[in-house]
Amino acid sequence: MSFALGPMAIAAGHSLVAYDTVGSTNTEALALVREGRGPVWVAARAQTEGRGRRGREWSTERGNLAASFGLAIEATPAVAATLGFAAGLALESALRLTAPSLQARTSRPELKWPNDIVVDGAKLAGILLEADAVSEGRLAVVVGLGVNVASAPEGLPYPATSLAARGDRVTAEELFASLADALVGWLEVWNEGRGLPAVRKAWMARAAGLGAQVEVDMGDRRIRGRFESIDESGRLVIRAPTGVATAIAAGDVYFGAAATHAAQG
Repeated sequence: MSFALGPMAIAAGHSLVAYDTVGSTNTEALALVREGRGPVWVAARAQTEGRGRRGREWSTERGNLAASFGLAIEATPAVAATLGFAAGLALESALRLTAPSLQARTSRPELKWPNDIVVDGAKLAGILLEADAVSEGRLAVVVGLGVNVASAPEGLPYPATSLAARGDRVTAEELFASLADALVGWLEVWNEGRGLPAVRKAWMARAAGLGAQVEVDMGDRRIRGRFESIDESGRLVIRAPTGVATAIAAGDVYFGAAATHAAQG
């Protein structure tokens, strides 16, 4: 089976470039958007030079899904960054549609700020958004999505799972077609950032750890408190035991035992 767009993505004018193996789907998608090819998907069965947040290396083993969606928009980098929330909602929807184990109310995928999807506390997927100026006021924006379909990486400082480990027989190609269609709807809602309030409301309804105690690693410092919300700009809002609320634009969030591990690491 090969990668293919769903009917909604085709009708929306999206295109697809598919690989068996590629260095980085984000790199390929950015190059295509700079050439004027967007909106475009790049999908691959394996990825050898993928990137995670903060420049971390991230490879995609064969059988998992590596896909990036790119387009050019007129927006500030801050507004462009909110596309990640719409992409997370699209992926959450596609996972529920294609994976039977995620359709039970007790095991539905949750969105973990800023860029992960977790199930029963274990990471199932990650999202990385990158942007580059193509002209004054116009950005090439790419959102990369990696899903543990056939296997999950080992040796991580947090739990991880895969669809196969949960008993789901969905393939990367089947999930991709559903994802491509789901993103069409959420792109319309997002509307180049103008629809962020509606996206934020939907995201909050699926948020992992809302109301829980968290630890946020910001690189140069760590903050602990209760996950209260995400604000109108998409920043994480946590409230310290002192009652002081802090809005955080970027960081790694840890819950429960993982928060303790982060504090000690």
